Amino acid sequence: MTSIETACWCVVPAAGSGRRFGGDIPKQYVEIGGKPLLAWTLERLAAHPRIAGIVVVLAAGDSHWPGFQSCRGKPVLTAIGGSERADSVLAGLHALPAGIGARDFILVHDAARPFVRHADIDLLFERGMPAGGALLAAPLSDTLKRADVHGRSEATESREARWRALTPQMFRRVDLIDALVSARDAGIVVTDEAMAMERAGFRPLLVEGSEDNIKITTAADRVFAEYLFERESERTSREHAKSKTGN
Repeated sequence: MTSIETACWCVVPAAGSGRRFGGDIPKQYVEIGGKPLLAWTLERLAAHPRIAGIVVVLAAGDSHWPGFQSCRGKPVLTAIGGSERADSVLAGLHALPAGIGARDFILVHDAARPFVRHADIDLLFERGMPAGGALLAAPLSDTLKRADVHGRSEATESREARWRALTPQMFRRVDLIDALVSARDAGIVVTDEAMAMERAGFRPLLVEGSEDNIKITTAADRVFAEYLFERESERTSREHAKSKTGN
């Protein structure tokens, strides 16, 4: 199952508490545009024709999970995660259906990134599979500063060859499992899947993705997300009206 036309499963780690976001419930369940953030993310993923199904990794005792078993006709499975992202991703990789092979490509996507574009996922498949693994990323455009211990700027760093890691990230199942286990056994906390793969000797391909593929982390991000949802809704309404008139 390594053809460029292969449909892949996606693991969505959603076991975090969202401490930086604040509030009484984990950020993935905060309502934006009338739906929980996680629901928007799952719908966006499931709507892509080459995503075959989704494994959502939940915290133990999660009382907010609405119990989805499918989304847009695609199966939704669940697994129980751990205290670190890597633990949750590993749980999701092990919970994949029996028919998913060791060498099959798997996507991993943040629960709090509801705006990933299908065109970017297309590029990830197109370029990442031949490269043996890849991630969506965005080149830095802002000036980059290094702070001292007092929070003062002490130097300007070069932004050349610097990228912000986005998701989805795509790797072969067995390679990612081995890389995550190796990092865990070495006591290294990896912040994304590509970090584990880099440590294992891989050089994941950076596939440029859209800047609006934002991760909603703080309350301020929620305000921006509401704006993006409103913009998308208006664009969809215009397109629908145009198709009805034939203009």
